[in-house]
Amino acid sequence: MRFIRLCVAALVAAAAVLVMTTAPALAASATATFTKPQDWGSGFEGKYTITNGTSTALNGWSVAFDLPAGYSVTTSWDAAMTRSGQHYTFTNPSWAPTLPAGASVSFGFNGAPGNFSAPLNCTLNGASCSGGGPTNPGAPGVPGTPTVTGTANTSISLSWPASSGTVTGYRVYEGSALRATATGTSATIGSLGTCTTHTYTVKAYNSAGESAASSPVTGTTTGCTVPTGGKGAPYLYMGWGNPPSPTTVMNATGVKWFTMAFILSGGGCTPAWDGQRPLQGGADAAAISQIRAAGGDIVPSFGGWSGNKLGPNCSTPQALAGAYQQVISAYNLKAIDIDIENSDEFENEAVQDRILNALKIVKQNNPGIKTIVTFGTSTTGPTYYGTRLINRAAALGANIDVFTIMPFDFGGGANMYQNTVNASEGLKNALKSAFGWSDATAYSHMGISGMNGLSDQQELTTPAIWTQIRDWAKARGLARLAFWSVNRDRPCPGGGVNESCSGTSQSNWQFTSITAGF
Repeated sequence: MRFIRLCVAALVAAAAVLVMTTAPALAASATATFTKPQDWGSGFEGKYTITNGTSTALNGWSVAFDLPAGYSVTTSWDAAMTRSGQHYTFTNPSWAPTLPAGASVSFGFNGAPGNFSAPLNCTLNGASCSGGGPTNPGAPGVPGTPTVTGTANTSISLSWPASSGTVTGYRVYEGSALRATATGTSATIGSLGTCTTHTYTVKAYNSAGESAASSPVTGTTTGCTVPTGGKGAPYLYMGWGNPPSPTTVMNATGVKWFTMAFILSGGGCTPAWDGQRPLQGGADAAAISQIRAAGGDIVPSFGGWSGNKLGPNCSTPQALAGAYQQVISAYNLKAIDIDIENSDEFENEAVQDRILNALKIVKQNNPGIKTIVTFGTSTTGPTYYGTRLINRAAALGANIDVFTIMPFDFGGGANMYQNTVNASEGLKNALKSAFGWSDATAYSHMGISGMNGLSDQQELTTPAIWTQIRDWAKARGLARLAFWSVNRDRPCPGGGVNESCSGTSQSNWQFTSITAGF
């Protein structure tokens, strides 16, 4: 019996040894980790560190990711790079074909603009960069970033770079809703509303499952009717600069519309002219009555450079939309202008989004009203924050009618006509990229708001130059032409920058007359 017990014990021990030695170890994975060593505002440095946590060497590696719209890689090192739209792929350099088990290697790149967070949809050899294999093993890789290839009144056409791996087809999603399937790398989504904005992502699929989503793309159907009221509407400010009688200016020039400056916070989320004059019953209301009695109309401008703005003071988009609505209702408005230029609004991303969401609410509550956003620019087009404003307007479906740039105080130098044209072409390209518009559609959603005579930075726009700018804008079908300001539309005896004259040789109201011809 003792011999039997010893044999049984030996067999149990052997079985235990057999189980311990043949049980598979938990498999480690390879990872690719992103860090950002530097960000200098106009650009950034990115770095990926690839760690082979497996027990065997990697015979080659490939890191792929997407960059958000508006961003790009400018240079790279220690890897071979290819690009398809916003989709980038980095592979091991030829002189380092393998990555041993347990080893790490890194590559880097510079990108632009700055204030960058992190790449999207990162994969390492087709699996998640965080390790653990793809969500659905055997599923295709992530498709490249789609682009809008065509728009009509009720449809939007897309194409995208192909996925890696075995692909049965592609699915196009709007949010979580499936909108189209395709066996190739293009699709048309139909049965859409006229002049509506839609954002799509694409996923590849096969019998093993579905890939992660591509980066998004936004498009707008055609058939938009941009209201024409206020196309030529220079700024009139009742707060300083010896404000002229608006009817005197109207009778002398033929101008019909004025952009009235500025609606600010009169305390908290309450609108007031210049933050201190009453919304109704003051000098501004009297001027508006005169303009309308003479057959004209006005676009109130919210914001400007100085003063206490509504955007930061109203805590939610709903509250801000309510402040806008007070002014809309007080004057039965056809259009409003949001002059978003100071850093407390323009360079505050939360406030930018609040303004755009508020304007979306305004459009929903006031059918037919025209919404305008006005902001600064560089000589080549929108800056980082201007580009962000445009891209967020597309992403949020804010349905902005006119994007107006202010091509002055931007280092324009001697040739203000050419620099204004260059800045406007940069705006056009930014709108095309964000919305998928054609040149003609982009132009029809653009505006120029200049500074007559000498700018604060001594840039000189003469009546002849302003005429050139007007004719360029008119020929391309721009939606708006304005300037700062009617108060300054007079000659200066001594020249210089002045709140009540232009600093250049001109006749009274000459810039307004030119603008009326728009």
